[in-house]
Amino acid sequence: MLGDEDLDAAEHWVDNWESGLAERLRQTRELSQRVSELTVTVHSDDGLVEMTVGSSGAVTGLRLDERIRRQPADRTAEQILAVLRQATTELAAQVARVTEETVGTDNETGRAVIASFTRRIVSDDGHDHGRR
Repeated sequence: MLGDEDLDAAEHWVDNWESGLAERLRQTRELSQRVSELTVTVHSDDGLVEMTVGSSGAVTGLRLDERIRRQPADRTAEQILAVLRQATTELAAQVARVTEETVGTDNETGRAVIASFTRRIVSDDGHDHGRR
């Protein structure tokens, strides 16, 4: 049989577990909200290409300076892809920062969020693979 001390300890453990669960849920909701609001805008070094990507990694804005007409199309394509890689890499860094600030990165949840985002948006070679 359990004594009063054992019952008190069990009740205390359940209360702590419940509080911890509620806090993790709050943190996870905050993480989701903050990540959904992320956007990144990146410019090419020469300022000819400007790109904005949203939290999903989708391009939400692309601006090409009129001076871009003075260069070969191949160069323009290279710049667009380079800026996209920069943007998705920056977005992944922002997701990691927000994850650290909310749920932390020293736990399974934080590591899983970062790994999933990185796998989905940025591959090891830095090319965008999120919308293929």
